[in-house]
Amino acid sequence: MQVQLSTEQTAKSPGKLVPFRFRGVGGKVLLTSYFGDWTFVSDEEFRGLYRGELSDELSGRLAEHNFIADKLDVARTAERMRHKKRFLNWGPILHVMVVTLRCNETCVYCHASRTDMDRVDTDMSKETAEKSVDLALRSTAPRITMEFQGGEPLVNFPVVKHIIEYAKERNRAYGKEIEFTMVSNFSLMDDDKLDYLVENKVQMCTSIDGPEKLHNKQRVLVGGNAYQLAAKWIEKINERYVKLGLDPVLYHVEALLTTTRGALDMPKEIVDTYSNLGCRSIFLRPVDPFGFAGRTQSTIEYERLRYMNFYRSAVDYIIELNKQGTQVLERYASIFLTKILTGDDPNFLDIRSPSGAGIGQLAYSYDGNVYASDEGRMLAAAGDETFLLGNVETTGYRELVTHDTVRSMLVASNLDAQPDCVNCTYNPYCGAKPEDNYIKLGSIHGRMRESNVCAVHKGIQDYLFEKLAEADEDTLEIFRRWTTIRERTHFVQAAAAS
Repeated sequence: MQVQLSTEQTAKSPGKLVPFRFRGVGGKVLLTSYFGDWTFVSDEEFRGLYRGELSDELSGRLAEHNFIADKLDVARTAERMRHKKRFLNWGPILHVMVVTLRCNETCVYCHASRTDMDRVDTDMSKETAEKSVDLALRSTAPRITMEFQGGEPLVNFPVVKHIIEYAKERNRAYGKEIEFTMVSNFSLMDDDKLDYLVENKVQMCTSIDGPEKLHNKQRVLVGGNAYQLAAKWIEKINERYVKLGLDPVLYHVEALLTTTRGALDMPKEIVDTYSNLGCRSIFLRPVDPFGFAGRTQSTIEYERLRYMNFYRSAVDYIIELNKQGTQVLERYASIFLTKILTGDDPNFLDIRSPSGAGIGQLAYSYDGNVYASDEGRMLAAAGDETFLLGNVETTGYRELVTHDTVRSMLVASNLDAQPDCVNCTYNPYCGAKPEDNYIKLGSIHGRMRESNVCAVHKGIQDYLFEKLAEADEDTLEIFRRWTTIRERTHFVQAAAAS
C-alpha cells in the first residue's frame, strides 16, 4: 500500500508514505514496510493516514521508522537490503551427510524413514562419503557445515570419522572454514566416541520431547531408557565444554522438541525439563509431515490452534524464567525477532525468502543420491523423488545447484511472487518451504491460506508483536538478548593452508 496525502494537507504533511502492509495486533495497527521497518499506530491514527491528517508526533514517528518516502535514506536502505539478502551471494552452506538409515530407536513421528539395525545395506560407504565431501567442498560458500544424520549416525561411526578426517585433508586445497554437526539420540555414545567428537570440535544435537515418560513414549528404545541415556550424555558433554573453559550459555548440547499431541498439555513441564538438563535453547517445533510422521498422522497430529496455545503458554513461561535469572531462549522467537528487531537475517534455511533448498543446502543420502534438501531426501525414502538432483558418482556441483528443480523451488519460495504472501504484513520476516507445500497442498507453490506452516508462522509473529506492542521493558530486553548473534568460534575448523 502507498498513500498520497491530500492536497489540503501538503503544507504540513511530510510527503508520500512508502508502500506498507498492515495488520491488527494487540489492540493496535501494525505497519510494516517492504524493507522490514515497522511501527504501531492507533486505529484513529490509521484512519488519519487515509485522510492525510497526521499529527506532528505521528509524522515524526513515521519518519523515524522510515515510512516517509521523501525522508528515506535510499542508499542506506539499499545497503541494508543487500546485507539482509547476502546469502544469495553464497552457495550451499549446509551439507547433510546421511551416513546410515539404521536406527535403534522407534519414534512415532520419525522424520528420517529409518531402517532396522540389521540393514547394513543402508550404510554410506567410505567411497560415497569421499565423493560427497568433494562435492560439498565445491560450494562457493566460504564456510560450510557438514551435518551427520541418519537414522542414527553413531551406528556408522567409522564413516563419520572418515568424513571428518577426509574433509580436513581435502580442505587444504580449498581453504574453507568448516563446521561439523551431529544429530544423534546418544544411546550408542561411549567415552571413546565422545573423546573423538570433542577433540574434533563436532557440535552435538539431540532430541528431548519433554519429561521422561513422554519422551520414552514417543521415542522407544528397545531394552533401554531413551530419556535417561540422552540426559546422561547431555550432562557429560556440557561438563566437557565447561572443562574446556567455554561459556556454558553459549556452548552446550542443542536439543530439539517435536511437539506431538501428547506434549500440548504440558508446556511448563517441557520447559522445566530442558532447563533442568542445562539446555539454553528450546525449539518448539510442531510435528512435520515427512518420513513416518505422515503414516501416523491420525495419532500425532492436531489443530494448529492447539499448538499456538501451547506455544504461547510455553514462551510466556520462558520469559518469566528469564526474568528470574535463568537464561533460556525459544528458537522460533529468536529467528523471527532477529529479523524484526535487527533488520538482519540469521539465514535459517526453512524461514527465509527464497528458501534454502538447493542454494542453501544439499542432502547426500547413504547411496550417493543428492537432494535439494533433507526433506526432499525423506520424501524419496517414501517413494517420491521429486527433489532428487543427481548422484555423487555422475553429477557435478554446477549441475546440482542449477538443476531445474532448484530453479523452480527458488521461484516458489520467493514470497514476493506468492499471491497470499505478497501483501502479508509479515512478508519481510517470513519464509516458505516448497517441500511442505508439495506434500501437504499438492504443489511447490502451495496455497498459503490453507497451510499449517503459514498458520504457525503467523501465529508466532502475532504473539511476538503483541509482546512488542505491550512494550514491557524487561521483556524487550530479553528479546534483544535473544537476537544477539555470538559467534561460536570454538566449533569452526580453521581454514587449512595448502
